[in-house]
Amino acid sequence: MRLPLLCLSLLAGLLLLPAAGRAQSPQTQPLRLALSRAPTDTARVLLLADLAATYRYSHFDSVSYYAHRGLRLARSIGYVRGEGRCLSRLAILPGERGNLPQALRLNLAALRLNEESGDLEATARTLNQTGLLYYALDDYRPSLRYSFRALRHYQRAGTTDTSQLISVIANLGASYEGLRRYDSAAFYLNRAWQLTRRHRPGAWSCWGNPAPYVLRELGLLRLAQNQPQAARSFYRRSAQAAEPENDQRSASRAYQYLAELYAQQGRSDSSIFYAHRALRLAANLPYVVGVVRNSGLLVQAYEAHQQPDSALHYIHILLAAQDSLTNPRRIKQLDAIAFNEHTRLLELEAERDELLDRVRTGVLLASAGLLLLALLLLWRRHRQQQQATRRLQVLHHQLGEQARELTTQRDNLVQTLKELKITQGQLVLREKMASLGELMAGVAHEIQRPVSLLRRYAAASLELCGEMRQQVALLRLPLHQQTLADKLLDSLDQHQNRILDYGQRADSVVSGMLEYSQGGGGARQLTDLNALAEEYLRLVYHDLRAKNRYFSAALLLHPDPTLERQMVVRQDLGRALVGVFSAALQAVAQRQRQPDEEYVPQVELTTRRTAASVEIRVRDNGEGLPPETLLTVFQRFPAGAETGLSLALSHDLITRGHGGTLSVSSQPGRGTEYCIVLPVK
Repeated sequence: MRLPLLCLSLLAGLLLLPAAGRAQSPQTQPLRLALSRAPTDTARVLLLADLAATYRYSHFDSVSYYAHRGLRLARSIGYVRGEGRCLSRLAILPGERGNLPQALRLNLAALRLNEESGDLEATARTLNQTGLLYYALDDYRPSLRYSFRALRHYQRAGTTDTSQLISVIANLGASYEGLRRYDSAAFYLNRAWQLTRRHRPGAWSCWGNPAPYVLRELGLLRLAQNQPQAARSFYRRSAQAAEPENDQRSASRAYQYLAELYAQQGRSDSSIFYAHRALRLAANLPYVVGVVRNSGLLVQAYEAHQQPDSALHYIHILLAAQDSLTNPRRIKQLDAIAFNEHTRLLELEAERDELLDRVRTGVLLASAGLLLLALLLLWRRHRQQQQATRRLQVLHHQLGEQARELTTQRDNLVQTLKELKITQGQLVLREKMASLGELMAGVAHEIQRPVSLLRRYAAASLELCGEMRQQVALLRLPLHQQTLADKLLDSLDQHQNRILDYGQRADSVVSGMLEYSQGGGGARQLTDLNALAEEYLRLVYHDLRAKNRYFSAALLLHPDPTLERQMVVRQDLGRALVGVFSAALQAVAQRQRQPDEEYVPQVELTTRRTAASVEIRVRDNGEGLPPETLLTVFQRFPAGAETGLSLALSHDLITRGHGGTLSVSSQPGRGTEYCIVLPVK
C-alpha cells in the first residue's frame, strides 16, 4: 500500500514545483488569530477543528496537523464535543486519498461522539461526509439517505453555517443527478445556488464559499440535459470561483470535467491541456479519484496521438492510483463496516420501537385513569349543574315576569314621549303660523285700502272719459282736432282699463295674503292645484321683484291638464308652496348677481297626476346646493338659518298636515329640484 502513495507523492512533487501557491483559504488567518487569543482549552479545541477544515481542499498535511492537535487536547481534558469534531476532520483525509473504509470508520466513530455530546451541527456535518463517501462509490440511495438526515439535523439546530447547509442541499441535487432524476436535481441545485448568491461575501464559515462545488454540479446537470455550451460555462465559472478560496480540489474537478467535455467533442488538444492542469492539482493534495480520472484521460489522448511513451507514463500513474481505490481488502473492509453500521442502526431502531411501545402502554394506562377520573368529576359536576339549573329556572321565571312589567312601562313611557314630541312640534308650528299670519294680515289690510281707492278712482276716470267723449262730439271740432281728441281719449281709456286690471290683480293678491294669514289646520276643500300653484308662484315672484326691481326671471309653467281638483287645506298648502318658490327664486336671483351675461334665470313649475299621488315639481337653474346643506335643508332651526317662510315650515306643512313628502335633489352648478308628493284623497 505504501508504493502507490509513494508514487503519488513523487508525482505531486514533480508536477507542482512550478505551480506552487498559497496553501490556505481566506478563513485561515482569522482563525489563527483567534486561536492565539483563545481563553480556554475547549475554545482552543473547537478553533483547531475549524482551522483544520480551512485546509481540507488545499493542504492535507495541515488538516492532519491541526486535527491531531485538537484531538489530543480534547482527549486530555475529556471534551467529547471537541473530540467528535476533530475526528470528523481526520475522516476527510482517507476519503480524499482513496481509503474509503478508513474514512467510513472514522466518520462513524465521529458520529457516535457527536450524538453523545448532543452536537447537532457536528452530527449533520458527519452525516454529510458519510453521504459523500457513498456518492464517491456511485451508491446514490445511501448518499440521499445520509444527506437528508444531515439536512434535518441542520434545520433542528437552526444553524447559521450557511456554507454547510448549501453543501448538504447541493449533495442532494448531485445524488438525484446520479439517479437521473433531473427535475429533483435541478430543484435542489438551483436552491443551493440561490442561497449562495444571497450570502454576504467574505462572511463564510471555516468551510468557505461553496460556489465552486454548486457551479460544477450545475454544469454536470446541464451536460446531462444535453446542453454542452452551458455546462462548459459553469465549469469555467467553478474554476474561477475556486481560485480565491484556494480550493484546489474544486479547481481540479472543474478542469477534469472540461477535459472530458473537450474529449467528447473531439478537441484533444484542449482536453490534454485541462487534464494536465487537473492532474497537477489532484496529485498535489493528493486527490486519488482525480488522479485516476485525469491520468486515464491522458492515456486515452496520448494513445490516440500515437505517443506510447507519454501514454505509458500516465498508465503507471493510473495503476498506482487505482490500486488504492480498488484494493479488494479495502472493499471487504468497507462492506464489513457498512454491514456493522446497518446492524447497529437496526438495533437502535428496535430499541427505539420497544421504548415507544412502553411509552405508549404507559400513556394509555395513564390516559385511562385520567379518563375515569374525568368521568367521575363530570358526573358530579353534572349533578350540581342540574340542581343549579332548577334554581335558575325559578329565578328566570321571576325575572321574566319583572322584565315584562318593565317592558310594558317602558313602552308606555316611549309612547308618551312620542306624543309629547308631536305636541311640541305642533305647538311650535302653531306659534310660527300665528306670528306669520299676524304679519301677513297687517300687510294685507294696509294694502287693501289703497288698492280699493285706486280701483274706485280708475272706474270714475272711465266714466269721465265717456262724458268727455260725448262733449267733444257735441263741439263739432275740425277733423284734425277731432281725430287728435279721439286718439287722446282712447289712450286714456286704455290706461284706465289697465289700471283696473292691475288693481283687480292687486286685489286678488291681497285676498291671497289675507287667506294665507288665516290660521292653519282648516277644513279640506276641493282645490285646483294647477291654479293654486301658479297663483302663489306669481305672488312670490312679484314680491321678490318689489324688493329688487332689477330682478327678473322666466317662469316656465307645465301644468297637467288631466289633474283633477284635490281635497287639500288650501291655506296650508299655499304656505308650503311659498317656502319652496321663495327658495327657488332666491337661488336664481343669487346667481343672476354673478357676472355672467349669458345666464337666464328660470324657474320651472310642473304638476303631474300619478296612480296614487299628485306631484308638484319646482326646478331652478341656480348654483345648486352643496352636499352638506342637503343634509340639514329641512331642519326646523338649522345653524345660521333665517326665520320666516323657510323650507322647514314647508316640510312640516306637507308631511304633517297633508301626509305627503317633500324632497330635494341638487347638482352643483346646474340647479336644484324640489318635489312635493301628495296622496290622492
